[in-house]
Amino acid sequence: MLVLPGAPVRITNVDDTYYGFEGQVQRVADGKVAVMFEGGNWDKLVTFKLSDLEVVKPKRGKGK
Repeated sequence: MLVLPGAPVRITNVDDTYYGFEGQVQRVADGKVAVMFEGGNWDKLVTFKLSDLEVVKPKRGKGK
């Protein structure tokens, strides 16, 4: 799986606190991926193993 910065991803590891959360890839290095979560009044950058992520297909906007 190829994951590049800017890609939307979902956490798939059921044992992880962030399971099911979706965020945006900030950087990739040495098999680890830094994912930015933004929500309301908080932002958090968390590092995951590549195997704990899946790329989320972008949703189509209105009128497309």
